[in-house]
Amino acid sequence: MNAPTEMTHEDVLRVKLEVLRREHRDLNDSIDALHLLVSPDQLTLQRLKKRKLALKDQIARIEDELTPDIIA
Repeated sequence: MNAPTEMTHEDVLRVKLEVLRREHRDLNDSIDALHLLVSPDQLTLQRLKKRKLALKDQIARIEDELTPDIIA
């Protein structure tokens, strides 16, 4: 029978990275759409931008973990 395969830590990080990138893109689209409004809600824009920055930090941390340190 086909035994279920377990994901490695690296596989889990890659999946999480893709999810975070997609959410970051979606937030960017939402921010752009709000900017097109005549009088956008500044509080909502601020919250979306803050969340977008937090996602960017998470993405950077995961990318650093996935990228091996190469000492030249």
